[in-house]
Amino acid sequence: MPSVVMRPGLRLHSPAKPPAKASRNRVPRTRPWITVQISLEFIYIGYSLLDYRNGPTAVLSTPTCLYLQHMASPLISVTDLETILGNDDVRLVDCRWYLTEPELGVAEYQRGHVSGAVYASLNADLSGASGPGRHPLPAPDSFEATLEGLGITSSTTVVVYDDCSGAIAARLWWMLTSQGHDLTSVLDGGIQAWIAAGHNLSTAQPSPPKGAFPCRPWSGTVDRDIVVNRNEDTILIDSRSLERYAGDEEPVDPKAGHIPGALSLPHAENLTVNLKFLPPDTLHSRFSGAGATDAEDVIVHCGSGVTACHNILAMEVAGIRRPALYVGSWSDWSSRDLPVATGKAP
Repeated sequence: MPSVVMRPGLRLHSPAKPPAKASRNRVPRTRPWITVQISLEFIYIGYSLLDYRNGPTAVLSTPTCLYLQHMASPLISVTDLETILGNDDVRLVDCRWYLTEPELGVAEYQRGHVSGAVYASLNADLSGASGPGRHPLPAPDSFEATLEGLGITSSTTVVVYDDCSGAIAARLWWMLTSQGHDLTSVLDGGIQAWIAAGHNLSTAQPSPPKGAFPCRPWSGTVDRDIVVNRNEDTILIDSRSLERYAGDEEPVDPKAGHIPGALSLPHAENLTVNLKFLPPDTLHSRFSGAGATDAEDVIVHCGSGVTACHNILAMEVAGIRRPALYVGSWSDWSSRDLPVATGKAP
């Protein structure tokens, strides 16, 4: 019997227009409106885009298959990836990167990757040349050129992965979805899950056809001044390890500690012991326990605006709307003459 699977918050009937709610941190987004899905199958179907504020806004007929089993969640399983792998409209992107050895990522990609995957470097492709913090966002035209080289168009189904349970891949997921490319998923369990399923890795480096995806100015972000002047009701989430938050260690940034008032929710705690994401209800309890229930007046940060995206991804898995991202994060804050707190308390 067919089963309906939807991303949390989606409904199969046309909703009434919800009342407008103003929040400087709320990020209006569109998400696929899934009409129907056959469990563990894929189908070709027209679909509409659901705007959280205005309801269904458009119906698109696609000339190629749309793979819907992973559109119900920003995550995709190895099983579902097996189903769609090899199709011309699917692009895998390997995002492996290492904090203390940044060039090791491309070497690992060359040593072996999921068949058909292209490589995106956090430093070279997913960060700008200048800006606040260690990994500022690239200029939109620069990111547009990167997507062109990766072979990504508006109709491309993109699957991103790494070898640290999405900690780096979530940055590309955030960037693409923030630009309106909703056909983007993170491989749950990363390359380790792919290998554990019995798949061999490839050393072939594909040359995808030239992509084309227009990029607009970045939205859904806040800068240092907004964090400094935030109101007392704003929830500020620190995604780094508890050791870095407490100031017990600091491998790269000028000062150890955390922004006063920030809550510690390490991104690694979004995962099970087998390095896959916790169930949505468990993740919802985790973030709602910190007061982040619908992302109003919530700001998420980390060391440099990368692993914060993992917490944002987890919130979306939990059905919580997207919070604001402080891109500069601790690397920006700690480089200024701003207050610093240490210890495990906010």
